Amino acid sequence: MKLATYTANGQTRTGIVVGDSIIDTGLNGTMIDLIANWEAVKDDLAAKAATDSGVPLASVKLEAPVPRPGKIWAIGLNYADHIAESKMGTPERQVWFTKAQTSVNGPYDPILIARGTATPDYEVELVAIVGKGGKHIAAADAPAAIFGYCVGNDVTERMWQHAGPQWSLGKSFDTHAPMGPWIVTADEVGDPHALGIRCFVNGEKRQESNTAHLVFNIWQQVEHLSTGMTLEPGDVLFTGTPGGVGAAMDPRQFLQPGDVVRCEIDGLGHIEGVMAAEA
Repeated sequence: MKLATYTANGQTRTGIVVGDSIIDTGLNGTMIDLIANWEAVKDDLAAKAATDSGVPLASVKLEAPVPRPGKIWAIGLNYADHIAESKMGTPERQVWFTKAQTSVNGPYDPILIARGTATPDYEVELVAIVGKGGKHIAAADAPAAIFGYCVGNDVTERMWQHAGPQWSLGKSFDTHAPMGPWIVTADEVGDPHALGIRCFVNGEKRQESNTAHLVFNIWQQVEHLSTGMTLEPGDVLFTGTPGGVGAAMDPRQFLQPGDVVRCEIDGLGHIEGVMAAEA
């Protein structure tokens, strides 16, 4: 099932995407509420998806599927080709940083280049959305903790990322976590470690890989994070980016106002944002 957060007629709701239509779930609350109550509502939603007609997707505005996640975690240096282009060694332990809630952005919304900055970069990533969650989750049990997946772009302000010993500030600028266009539930995705992943800038392919090449797979990521914290419904995990980022090109190519960044993952759809200078 494909589940989206959308705005129509001034109201933001949750919906089921079926083809080119979106069907209102009929539920009050946010996507986090839907995920938390999934076992109780999934059969009714499946029936709605099979029988209701909905409205055209083109008539609504798609928002980030989880507009205000409780936690956003992102792993760095998790594809071999990205590690090589970063001129760093393969980490023995997982390297994590956070992105602020206020960095969340809709799948087709403009991506802002903050005043006084000049080094914004793109990073296409598979995003895992926590469902059941929990603490001290073994890797073997991790698939049951994940609700579904979507496409993400870990937009990064490189100068700010490398201005200190930790990366979170340079990763957390407003609008720098676009994601969507919807959540595809885990049962529909199947193996999340076999998905083609790509990023284009102005139609030029910059990144292309497959999630099979993750250094630390998603189940290992869940096990690692849940050692110290409780993962909760709607938490967002950015799972790493492959090689091809602008900062590693020769010469380096950072994003400029007007650039169009498209990120896509097989079976999940695509997101696309136009870079815009902050007013």
